[in-house]
Amino acid sequence: MAEGGTPELKKEKDIIDALIKQQLIKGNVWCLIDSRWFKQWKQYVGYDTWNSGMTGESTTNPGPIDNSPLFDGDIKLKEHLIDELDYQLISKEGWDKMVSWYGTIENQEPIVRSVIESGMFVKHCKVEVYFLELKLCENTELQMLVPKQFSRADTIEQLAKVMKEEFHISENTEVRLWNKYMTNTFELLKPSHQTLQDAGLYTGQMIVVEQKNDDGTWPRDSNKSQSSKFISSSNQSMSLSHTSTRSSTSSSYYGYDSTLRGHGSKPGVCGLSNLGNTCFMNSALQCMSNVPSLTKYFLNDLWVDELNEDNPLGMKGEIARSYAELIKQMWSGKCSYVLPRGFKVAVGHFAPQFSGFQQQDAQELMAFLLDGLHEDLNRIKKKPYIEQKDTDDRSDQVIAEESWGNYRKRNDSVIVDTFHGQLKSTLICPDCSKVSVTFDPFCYLSLPLPYKKERQIEVFLISLDPTKKPVQYKLIVPKNGNIQDLCKSLNKCSPEIHHEKMVVTDVYNHRFHKVFSRDDGLNSILDRDDIFIYEVPVTDGNDPNTLILPVYLRVKKEKTSGYSNSQYCTSQLFGQPLLIAVPRKQCTYEYLFSAILKQIGRYVQEPAEADEWWKDKKHEANGDMEVSESSDTEDMTEGATGHANASTPSDEGSEDNETDEDRKGQRMFTLQLVNSYGSAEVQSILEDGQPLKLNSRSYIAVDWHPKAKTNFYDEKAAEEFETHASIHQRLLPKKTAIQLSECLQLFTTVETLGEQDLWYVNHPTLASATACTPGADHHVTIRA
Repeated sequence: MAEGGTPELKKEKDIIDALIKQQLIKGNVWCLIDSRWFKQWKQYVGYDTWNSGMTGESTTNPGPIDNSPLFDGDIKLKEHLIDELDYQLISKEGWDKMVSWYGTIENQEPIVRSVIESGMFVKHCKVEVYFLELKLCENTELQMLVPKQFSRADTIEQLAKVMKEEFHISENTEVRLWNKYMTNTFELLKPSHQTLQDAGLYTGQMIVVEQKNDDGTWPRDSNKSQSSKFISSSNQSMSLSHTSTRSSTSSSYYGYDSTLRGHGSKPGVCGLSNLGNTCFMNSALQCMSNVPSLTKYFLNDLWVDELNEDNPLGMKGEIARSYAELIKQMWSGKCSYVLPRGFKVAVGHFAPQFSGFQQQDAQELMAFLLDGLHEDLNRIKKKPYIEQKDTDDRSDQVIAEESWGNYRKRNDSVIVDTFHGQLKSTLICPDCSKVSVTFDPFCYLSLPLPYKKERQIEVFLISLDPTKKPVQYKLIVPKNGNIQDLCKSLNKCSPEIHHEKMVVTDVYNHRFHKVFSRDDGLNSILDRDDIFIYEVPVTDGNDPNTLILPVYLRVKKEKTSGYSNSQYCTSQLFGQPLLIAVPRKQCTYEYLFSAILKQIGRYVQEPAEADEWWKDKKHEANGDMEVSESSDTEDMTEGATGHANASTPSDEGSEDNETDEDRKGQRMFTLQLVNSYGSAEVQSILEDGQPLKLNSRSYIAVDWHPKAKTNFYDEKAAEEFETHASIHQRLLPKKTAIQLSECLQLFTTVETLGEQDLWYVNHPTLASATACTPGADHHVTIRA
């Protein structure tokens, strides 16, 4: 086969590649494809040059598109699916082409999603994989919630229309919609043309519809004197042009609506309302609010004179303004809680990743806030160019002061005064003993956590002895170890099996998802994976005399009137896959059949020679055979013998039409060559006594006759297993608390750099810089 696959596959790859990389346009339709199926397709067409060794091979053919791993049940999409990890996005045109080439499994509809604009100010297009689910209710029945799904691109007006229909409210009746935050906090939703995304709505949000009274009043207006707090969003809408020009501060502009404090409240003891998955933001703001020197700086308006609106690296002063107003509200002593909507809008303006209402990382928000405040309040109006000097064997004190002075010439703000420090980084070359010392500024540190060096992995051992049940072990292995370490750990628990005679596999959906090599890392094995380790008679997979064959168990499915592609069998996988050792050059159909039957003998009972198990006893007694059963039997027999004139009990259902040879040829199952997924038949195996043409890429399917599986396959016995004593062992208990000093000590530990971290040394005796070899020691210390 030519490199790059056949021309047809190359053309197919190019078409899909172009359609995947299409630009997202608002309103266009895209579809989801299961990532595992898509990876198999990429291997089949040679999509990636580094993984094109099996391009066009029948064993890599992905078969019909199967999106079932994306569903939680029949129609509901699983939560928290990740793009390119769990699914692949493809345009509707690309989906249609994929379906025309490969088809889909029966009774599965495409997962169609639309492209919407995302972001509060800086708009960007994205595919809306998950819809917004709101809880709707009437003002008079707050406990009667009706969940409904909406697109984030839908407007408040469309939401109101749906709620009128849902609660049978006349189209002419004037209504108001309220966003219910907490038990006693409601926010009015307007204007009507605003999208649900811009309104700040999030999944699980409760929306209340209120009907106007006949006398023209509103029911909730009469309750304002009670405990409920009503928040209008009219003052919270901010235009982009105003954001960039306004310099004065006012609570109405930034929208910090609040409620009066109760007796005994203290300044600074003020909550922040959750606007929808904004816990990360609120926690960061509360931490910042409780830095005394910084809070005093803003409360005393010292920031006003240092505001740097012209800094090209800043946010035109808006982050400083919004933060200052928020701090004043929180420390006014008049608020028991504040809605930080204005601050969130300002942040979303300059950092679109925070503009929505998805969960975010608090540290990332705090890093953005510290950097934004620093640049907005930087006292340096024009930053000078600073040329770094060599250390020249000068003392650390001199180098540190020089580095810090150079840094302050470009960065001088209250944030630098309060939060910034220096890291001393020392590098020692193991070859030339050259020492390099640098002092780098830092604002925050990402400290490593002390972690256990070992982990536990549960595995099942499948012995070569077919009479033994699988045994479950819990193995202790190095956290950064490889498959070889896993096998050696199992050898300690089961010393009769040599660790080199083990094959480690990940079994998923009754097939081998992955067969690991010895040097594969254990970090690719997740706790939820089903790891099966098979004992094999050889130590090398390339043994010249013995071949290890993966074997899948399948049973014929009933044929339906739905979509069916004749290229693929109508069978489904079941049970535990097998690894069967056979002669590499002299394996016949009969030998392979017997080897498989021997391996599954613990839970499969062979029928008696005179047992005509394939016949329908009920209809046979009446002299009438079912056509569908005959059709299945005919298919199974033909596959077993390789001849079209094999046993056909469908001929009038007559027992007299069957010869002794026909009865002898009826088997419980037949064998087929299939792809690695077990979903597509590659070739029928002929029972002609000749050696089979098999190789290390061959996969065998054992296609059971439905009646044989029902009568002779013991599912309960097949699923039985034993547990080893190691299952009850436990690692040392985790430490109840981690000290900050431990994290700092781990951060400053000497580490050896690898090949990806080469650094350059200026040698006085050489004309040019040379790369330091791997193994250089890197040491970091913190300077106060």
